[in-house]
Amino acid sequence: MDIDARGPRFGAAVTTVVLAVVLITANPWLLAWQTLAFALGAAGGVGRSPYGWLFRRAVRPRLGPPVEFEAPEPPRFAQAVGLLFAGLGLVGLALGPGWLGLAATGAALAAAFLNAAFGYCLGCELYLLVRRVAVRVE
Repeated sequence: MDIDARGPRFGAAVTTVVLAVVLITANPWLLAWQTLAFALGAAGGVGRSPYGWLFRRAVRPRLGPPVEFEAPEPPRFAQAVGLLFAGLGLVGLALGPGWLGLAATGAALAAAFLNAAFGYCLGCELYLLVRRVAVRVE
C-alpha cells in the first residue's frame, strides 16, 4: 500500500533539525534518539517512526488529502541507510574518534536536508540503484 509522500518529507525536516543540533552540540544522547527513530522507521516503515506518528496525528489532519503517493520500500530503505550513518556517528561521538561522529552525522544531515528542502531522497535513489543491480545479477 502506497504512503502519503508528505510524511517522509516531514520526517526528513524534523531529522534535519535534530541532526543539526547534534552537530552543534555534539550531544550523543540526542544522536541516540535519532538513531532509535531511524531504527523504528527501518524496522516498521516510516509510519512506525516517531516522526511518522507525529505527522499522522498532528500534521496530516491539518492538511488536505494527499495527492502524491509513493511506495513504502524506498523510504524504509532510506531509514536503514540513515540508521547506518547515525549508528556510526553515535559510535564516533560516544567512543571516538570524534571526527567519525561528526562526519557520519554530517552525511546523514546532508541527506535529510536534501529530502526536506528539495524532495530528493538519496536513500530512495540508492534503493532503486540496488534493485537495478540486483536484477541484472540474477
